[in-house]
Amino acid sequence: MPDYTIKNLMDIEDSAGGRAPGLQARFARSHIDSKDLGVTYLRYEPGVRSPVGHSHREQEEVYVVVSGSGRVKLGDEVLELRPWDVVRVAPTTIRAFEAGPEVLELIAVGSTRPEGGDGVPAPDGWWTD
Repeated sequence: MPDYTIKNLMDIEDSAGGRAPGLQARFARSHIDSKDLGVTYLRYEPGVRSPVGHSHREQEEVYVVVSGSGRVKLGDEVLELRPWDVVRVAPTTIRAFEAGPEVLELIAVGSTRPEGGDGVPAPDGWWTD
């Protein structure tokens, strides 16, 4: 087996797959044979908000806004996002995204995580207007 992997994110199945209308999520960790890094493509249709916020027990994440604009809720703060913003989030900070008037595309990169993951869903109603 080579010391590298090349995988097109668009060739990976959309894990949101209709369960979250207006959202695509393509998780590449298992497809790139990495024990330490996860890479995810996220696409939010205009005005779509993450259906649930989440945090982690151990995994730190970075999100890069590739195109579009929107907002991110980090803990109790809601912040505006624009292309090429990089958002680092500590494991225990609850986070969620919302697209603005155009499609919001993000690349998420996660660090080492325990076997089976360490995501913790936020309580219902965490992000309300």
